[in-house]
Amino acid sequence: MKMYVGNLAYSVTDAMLRESFSQYGEVSQVTVISDKFTGQSKGFGFVEMPDAGEANNAMNALNETDFMGRKIKVNEARPQTERPQRNSRW
Repeated sequence: MKMYVGNLAYSVTDAMLRESFSQYGEVSQVTVISDKFTGQSKGFGFVEMPDAGEANNAMNALNETDFMGRKIKVNEARPQTERPQRNSRW
């Protein structure tokens, strides 16, 4: 199950998220999203856990908790939708 993790402190790394979620089971992938130009975190990321029961336990336990000084939001990630292509004006 893929989970969205929002309201992350900009200093949070993939390893920090993996450590926190791995307390509830196996974590297969962690990605903190960063700006492609500056490399700075955008304040959200995704965590994937293969076992849905473990993922639900992690979601229930970590949602609305303090993580690195911020109250994080954890919920099931929505499928990525097709976005319209942007037209460049240059």
